[in-house]
Amino acid sequence: MRIIGAPSPLDKPAQTLSSSPAPEALTLRGLFPIPAIVSAATAFATLVPFLFLGNPSGHDFEFHVFSWMEVVHQWKQGIAFPRWASLAHWTFGEARFLFYPPASWNLGALLGAILPWKIAPGAYIWVAITASGCSMFLLARRWLTRNDALFAAALYAANPYHLVIVYWRSALAELLAACLLPLLLLFVLRSDDEGPGMILPMSLVVAAAWLTNAPSAVMVNYSLALLVVVVAVVRRSPKILCYGAAAVVLGAAMAAFYLVPAAYEEKWINLGEVLAPGVRPLDNFLFTAINDPDHNRFNLLVSIVASAEIVALAAAIYLTRKLREREPIAFWTLTCWAAAASLLMCSFTYIFWEHLPKLRFVQLPWRWLLCLNVAFAILVAMAIRPWLKRFLLCATLLLLLGIVWHRVQQPWWDSAADIQEMQDAIEDGAGYEGTDEYVPAGVDPYELNKNAPQVAVASGRPAHIRILAWQTQSKRFTAEVTRPEKLRLRLFNYPAWRVEVNGAPIKAKSQPVTGEIVVPLETGISEVHVKFIQTSDRFWGGVISLLAWLFAALWVRRQRMRSALIV
Repeated sequence: MRIIGAPSPLDKPAQTLSSSPAPEALTLRGLFPIPAIVSAATAFATLVPFLFLGNPSGHDFEFHVFSWMEVVHQWKQGIAFPRWASLAHWTFGEARFLFYPPASWNLGALLGAILPWKIAPGAYIWVAITASGCSMFLLARRWLTRNDALFAAALYAANPYHLVIVYWRSALAELLAACLLPLLLLFVLRSDDEGPGMILPMSLVVAAAWLTNAPSAVMVNYSLALLVVVVAVVRRSPKILCYGAAAVVLGAAMAAFYLVPAAYEEKWINLGEVLAPGVRPLDNFLFTAINDPDHNRFNLLVSIVASAEIVALAAAIYLTRKLREREPIAFWTLTCWAAAASLLMCSFTYIFWEHLPKLRFVQLPWRWLLCLNVAFAILVAMAIRPWLKRFLLCATLLLLLGIVWHRVQQPWWDSAADIQEMQDAIEDGAGYEGTDEYVPAGVDPYELNKNAPQVAVASGRPAHIRILAWQTQSKRFTAEVTRPEKLRLRLFNYPAWRVEVNGAPIKAKSQPVTGEIVVPLETGISEVHVKFIQTSDRFWGGVISLLAWLFAALWVRRQRMRSALIV
C-alpha cells in the first residue's frame, strides 16, 4: 500500500514511502547484489584520499593499530584470545585487552594478518562503512522505495560524522558500532508487530555493542530505552517495555565474558583517566573552549559539522511532518531519538551527564552524532525527493568538510614508512607507548625507566640472574643472591599475575610510583615463575555468557518448532 496525499515532497504517489515494503526488505537476501554494491562503492569513495595521502592518523590511530599488531604477535605465540598487552608502556605491559571490547581489535588483527599493514586500516574502515550502509538499507526499506532506501544507505554510510571519525578521530571501534544502530531501531519497530520474537534480535544488538565499543554500548542502551518508551506510548502497548528490558538483560549476559571482568577489575586500574580534563563531558559540549588550542580546534570542527547536520535534520523533520499522521511510529521514533541526541550535545544537559548511570563514560557528548545520523539519513531521504536536490545537499556537506579541513584543522597522515616503523616496534620487542587508564591503580607510567632490564636487584648489588622464559603470559628466571634481596621486574604488578618462588606462591609487592612487581628472595638460588592466571571474575563471566547463549539457542529452536507446528 502506498501513502498518497496532497502534493508535497513526501506525498507524490509514485515516489513515496511504502508502508508495505517488499519481502526482501526484511531479509539479508535483499542486500544482494545492488544494496551491498552501493554500500561497498560508497565506502570505497570515502577512502579515495588514502590512495594519495596515506593513512589518516587521527586521535586513536596508533592505539588501534598497535593493538591489532600486538594481537597478531600473540596469535603467533598461540594465545588465541589476548588479555594482557605485554608490549604496551615499552614492555611493562597493561590490561588493555581486558577492558577494551574485543570485536574491533580482533577484526583489525585478522585484516592485518592477511593484508599488508599499510592497507589494513583502510580495509577495516571499508568493512565498517559497508556494514553501516547495508544495515541502513534494511531499516530504510521499511518505509522507502528501493531507490530511496539506497540513497539513505549511501548517505548514512558516508555521513559527515563518519568522515570526521575516519579522517580526524580514527575512533575505529566506534565506527564499527555504527552498523548496529539502524538494526536497533528496526528490531524495536518489529517488536511492535512480532512481539517477544524480537527480544533475541534486540539482545544481539546490545551484546554486539558491548563487545564493540563501550561508549557506543552506553548510547545503545539509552537509545533502546528511549525507543521502546516511544513505541509503547504511541501504540499504547506497555508490553514493549518488557521486551526492551529483557533484551538489555539478555544482551548483557551474552557479553558477560567481557563485561564481568571489565566491571569487577576496574578498581585495579586508573580508570579515572578516562574522565580526565580534556576528555570529560564538561569539556566537549558543542562549541566549548578550554585552555588547550588543539582541543579547541577539533571541538570547533566537530561542532560545525554537528550544527550543519542538526539544521539539515530539523528541516527534514519539518518537511516530513505529515508523516506524523500516516506513520506515527516512524515519525516519533526518529524525531525523539534525533532530538535527544541533539540536546545531549548541548551544555545545558550537563546535569544528565552527571547523574544518569554511566552516561559520563560516553565522554564526548558529540558522540551522540552516531545515533543522530540514523534519523538524519532516513528523514533526509524522505524529505528530499528530487535527485538533483539530494546531490546538492551532499555536495554542500562535502564542501563544508573541505572548509573545516583547510580552515579549522587539517588531518594528520602516516605514510607506509610510519606503519612499518610501528610494525618494527612490535617485531623487535621494543614496545610502544601505552594508555594511562589501563595501568594498575596508583601507577605513574611516565616515571618508568625505559632502559630497565627484565629483572634487576632493587638494591643495585650484583646478582646472577638467568632468564629461562620471558613470554606474554609467563615469565621464568633463576636468581642467585648472597643475602636477602628484592628483585624488581620489568612488569606492572597487576593482580592477575601469580608469583611463585621455588614452586610456592607468594604475595608480590609493588614498586612505589612506578608499580613494577617486586619479588623478595632469600639467600641462595631461587627459581621464580610469574604467570598471568584466569581470575574468578573471568571464569564466572564466561559461565554467564555460555548459559545466555545456550538459552538463546534453545529459544531459537523452540520458535522454529512452534513455526513448524503452525505450518
